[in-house]
Amino acid sequence: MKHLRRSLIAAAAASLIALAPSAHAQWVVIDPTNLAQNIMTAANTLEQINNQIRQLQNQAQSLMNEAKNLTSLDFSALNELRAALSATNRLIQQAQGLAFNVQQMETQFQQLYPESFSGTVSSAQMVLDARKRWTNSLDALRTATKVQAQAVQNFASDESTLTDLVNRSQSAVGALQATQATNQLLALQARQSMQAQQLQITQDRAVALEQARQVAVQERAREVRRRFTGSGTPYTPATVNFYSE
Repeated sequence: MKHLRRSLIAAAAASLIALAPSAHAQWVVIDPTNLAQNIMTAANTLEQINNQIRQLQNQAQSLMNEAKNLTSLDFSALNELRAALSATNRLIQQAQGLAFNVQQMETQFQQLYPESFSGTVSSAQMVLDARKRWTNSLDALRTATKVQAQAVQNFASDESTLTDLVNRSQSAVGALQATQATNQLLALQARQSMQAQQLQITQDRAVALEQARQVAVQERAREVRRRFTGSGTPYTPATVNFYSE
């Protein structure tokens, strides 16, 4: 800009020299000081215009950056995460044996795993109940293994989802895309944590039912033994004489 001012002043001086004879012939008077001042004013005005242009350019760049920050991520892993979670939930809901509903479970548990067997319960009914308890333990183990298998199948889907989210997070053009990608990564982590809880529940349920079955087996054996020995006077061995005199 200083170089521009010097050029303008030099051009003004050259103009004064070139116009000097003509001005004398036509009786025109040019004030060199006033002309130089006008040139300086024009130079200052030009500098202000350039500053305003740069300011507008900076504002435009700022708006462009803000637009990038507000650009939404064109990818969502929500459907994949919900599908994987729903698949495990369906396995639990389809589980056979003792119900997962609290009220139903309490009723079934009291019937099949009593603290003691009443004398009115027939031997045939005890056999049927024992078979049912064994079936419950087997079904609980089957459900746990199904949930384990589903968790293994989800690994491949999780790996693909994780790769997509990491790539999109690294190539995010703005803060909003980066934040949304991070949120989806956290959602994937939450889904995996919930799946681990589901797996733990089914495994613990299988262990608990087997332990309850073993307790019921011991109590049933005690009741069978009591019925066999009876409640009257126990048998006392004595010598028998087959030949009476």
